[in-house]
Amino acid sequence: MQLILYLSDYIIPLTIFYIVGFALLMKRPVYDDFVKGAKEGMKTVAGIMPTLVGLMVAVGILRASGFLDAVTGLLAPWTEKIGLPSGLFPVALVKLFSSSAATGLALDIFKEYGPDSQLGFMTSLMLSCTETVFYTMSIYFLSVKVKKTRYTLPGALLATAVGLIMSIILTKYFIC
Repeated sequence: MQLILYLSDYIIPLTIFYIVGFALLMKRPVYDDFVKGAKEGMKTVAGIMPTLVGLMVAVGILRASGFLDAVTGLLAPWTEKIGLPSGLFPVALVKLFSSSAATGLALDIFKEYGPDSQLGFMTSLMLSCTETVFYTMSIYFLSVKVKKTRYTLPGALLATAVGLIMSIILTKYFIC
């Protein structure tokens, strides 16, 4: 364990020294390459900023308006029948758009039910087994200007559904 702690303290500085050293060995203008990369990075950030702001505002509106609570109440009878606790549904829905908003909802679950409860374990597993599908697709596809997503969305939604189902199964039958 001490070795891992030691490595974690030095891995970033060693990586930076390795990159700079390798660039100097290859006789590359290190600072000029850094500035050029930073400029390209800023262009990418400026290009995807409207998408980011739109996603964050949409999630904030859904959460503040009570829409998530209304949908949860409406779908609770069906979600409970398939084993999905109604409290986990908003987290699963919001996680598709924003991981930080889903973490906020998870903290609400932890406050109400406790992190060691069955719902707390299920929430933790679900957050680690699923992806922010729409956020990730919008960021990566916009940054490289992909127009045709083909099977990406169905595949990502299927993987997220499998992660959600497995978090329920693992929690119900193996953890709690």
